[in-house]
Amino acid sequence: MFTNQHLAAIDLGSNSFHMIVVKPSEDGDIKVVDRLRESVRLGSGLDADNNLSPEAQQRALACLLRFGERLRGLSSDRVIAVGTNTLRLANQSRDFIRQAEMALGHPIAIISGHEEARLIYLGVAHSLENETTTGNRFVMDIGGGSTELIIGRGLEALYLESLKMGCVSMTEQFFPEGRLDAPAFKKAIRAAHLPLVPIRKKYQSLGWETETGASGTIRTVQKVVQQNGLSPFHITLDHLYTLRDRMIEAGHTDRLRLAGLSDERKPVFAGGLAILIAVFESLGIKKMQVSDWALREGLVYDRLQRSQASDIRVMAVKNLQSRFGVDVQQASAVRQTAEHLFQRCRDDWKLSAYSQELLSWAAELHEIGLIISHESHQKHGAYLIDNVDLPGFSTEEQHWLSTLVRMHRSKISTKLFGLLDSKEYQYALYLVVILRLSVLLHRARDTNIIKIERLKARENSLIVYLAEANLEDQRPLLVADLERESELLKAVNFNLNFDTK
Repeated sequence: MFTNQHLAAIDLGSNSFHMIVVKPSEDGDIKVVDRLRESVRLGSGLDADNNLSPEAQQRALACLLRFGERLRGLSSDRVIAVGTNTLRLANQSRDFIRQAEMALGHPIAIISGHEEARLIYLGVAHSLENETTTGNRFVMDIGGGSTELIIGRGLEALYLESLKMGCVSMTEQFFPEGRLDAPAFKKAIRAAHLPLVPIRKKYQSLGWETETGASGTIRTVQKVVQQNGLSPFHITLDHLYTLRDRMIEAGHTDRLRLAGLSDERKPVFAGGLAILIAVFESLGIKKMQVSDWALREGLVYDRLQRSQASDIRVMAVKNLQSRFGVDVQQASAVRQTAEHLFQRCRDDWKLSAYSQELLSWAAELHEIGLIISHESHQKHGAYLIDNVDLPGFSTEEQHWLSTLVRMHRSKISTKLFGLLDSKEYQYALYLVVILRLSVLLHRARDTNIIKIERLKARENSLIVYLAEANLEDQRPLLVADLERESELLKAVNFNLNFDTK
């Protein structure tokens, strides 16, 4: 049985679900103690309207039940599970994720394509730490529904893209019913070239010293290249052309016989090979080595970095503040007050430490929209947070931050809570109340804010006892703001009252 000395990482990919369990060492390395993989073909369950078929959902849930059985004994803070391209696209992904979390027994986050690329690079880079190169690395990963291309140096991804083409989607589009012919390969390769056109010059100008591929398609290509006597170590464009020609000679996947190509991988191999050929041709890649590590290992190292006080999310927030000219002193003051109020309400409202992290980041970013306009800057800020790349954050975390920033001032409506369920809505409402009160207390943008003597927090209500007498005479504008805030919160059935000592 696994213990809390172990960490598990689970990747709900478009083609396969993967899980690794590792034991971290004191020197920062990891030892893989268990590894599971199941072909689920979640991506093939998406219809033209991005609805996920019941059959695909059932395959996925059955797999996660088996994964969950293996993870008994591990607490949820030791399990990192993420969904990728198919779950980014699926219309009912939120409903499916709830079922998936019940089957697995642990939370599941959906990550953006850029975050997936960053984590892939982190995993691959750790597998290459013994390399002597000090220059840029090119890393790519072909998944079931997306292809990630990254240039990085050391452990840091410098430039990354997630392209919406993968081995499952390309195979379904260009090689229906297993047919393999020259015109189909020509069309597939040409289609794979198209999303590479806008990024080709940027990648080539940055340059790199080494090229590394990762995950299912590329690892399978390497295995086929090796077992067919083409090369013991590397993949070249000539090798890819040879595999393409042999597939065309076979004419159909039912007749395809290639050493190293499993029956499980065979149905989606053509689409992945077409993408790989296009990338080699477009970017001028000469030869590629292959890493055994990718997204799962990246998830583990990312979590270990968080526990070692080097959380990339903190740096992402600071970078965003700098990029959009946020008044850091004001943001810090609001954050400190929000954290103080949070601690005093935490037990009564049953708030988690994770909620405090979200509140703190929202406080740091609440004025980000001012770079566009003061009027309705909460709307501008929410839009920016929803649409920028925030390394380290899941799409749900970004939505939480966007929601909190959107509601930190002005009118408030339950509709603005978006897709949050009833329990999340309640937590979000409490965080919004704390953030709004913190922003309001610092509206004068000076250090002389009124002190709060004590709070009385109850379900959907908060009484704030202010440590200042004759408030109406001393601070009439603040009193007017407090009265208006109390009225605004009534729209969401929350009672906010103030009293003086």
